[in-house]
Amino acid sequence: MKLMSFTVDGRASFGAVKDNGVVDLGARLRSEGCATLRQLLEAGRLADAAKIAASAQSDHPLDKIAFAPVIPDPGKIICVGLNYRDHVAETGRTVTEKPALFARFACSQVGHGQPIVKPKVSDDFDYEGELALVIGKAGRHIPASRALDHIAGFACYNEGSVRDWQRHTSQFLSGKTFAESGSFGPWLVTTDEIPDPSKLTLQTRLNGKVVQDTTTDLLITAIPELIAYISTICPLQPGDVIVTGTPGGVGMKRTPPLWMKPGDTVEVEISGIGVLRNKVIAEPA
Repeated sequence: MKLMSFTVDGRASFGAVKDNGVVDLGARLRSEGCATLRQLLEAGRLADAAKIAASAQSDHPLDKIAFAPVIPDPGKIICVGLNYRDHVAETGRTVTEKPALFARFACSQVGHGQPIVKPKVSDDFDYEGELALVIGKAGRHIPASRALDHIAGFACYNEGSVRDWQRHTSQFLSGKTFAESGSFGPWLVTTDEIPDPSKLTLQTRLNGKVVQDTTTDLLITAIPELIAYISTICPLQPGDVIVTGTPGGVGMKRTPPLWMKPGDTVEVEISGIGVLRNKVIAEPA
């Protein structure tokens, strides 16, 4: 099942993708306390959503709605840095014993088809195609052997990074969470369709040219171990997002550097999920 968040006629909702349209689950379940995808996950009602979607006709064509970030209101967005060896090598760093973690904020992401914004304070605007997962079942101190049971599904992520601001200090956050600089979508593919997230291909394209190409079995810290590590630090809740890291090929390490510019189109495609596509625009004066 593919689940997405969207707006239509000025109303925010969520639904299931069906027949090139979307079954509006928010309209059907709002009165039952499930107005958002995060609330559906919190209520543990994925199975109910699947039953409704199976029997319903789509309510809105996909070309008549505006995609929102898969989870517009996550409690946490936890990103993993330096989690592919080729990216570690191109940055001149060494592999760390434990995952390198940092946070993004909800205001830093947009949905599929929405413009990502190059900030006016920098031209060093880089792409980072990544696999994101969404937590579906709460847990603390989750063992790696049971970690996959806590995932609701997977999506594409473009973790737009403002590199000169990222280098202001040894901490990454200042370059990683500029408003509307990243994207998350196009939808959440539930785990029944992706039982093994280590067997996916990931490709990033800038204006149609492949700039990143990898497979997720090359993650240094695999997804079960990431969940075990992060859930030791803090409880994971339904709707929390973990962005698992970008492979080599980032723009800052090319000669000359390859930055995203207004007018560019950037795509992140992951097998079994789809294509996350965004135009780049300049921040308004």
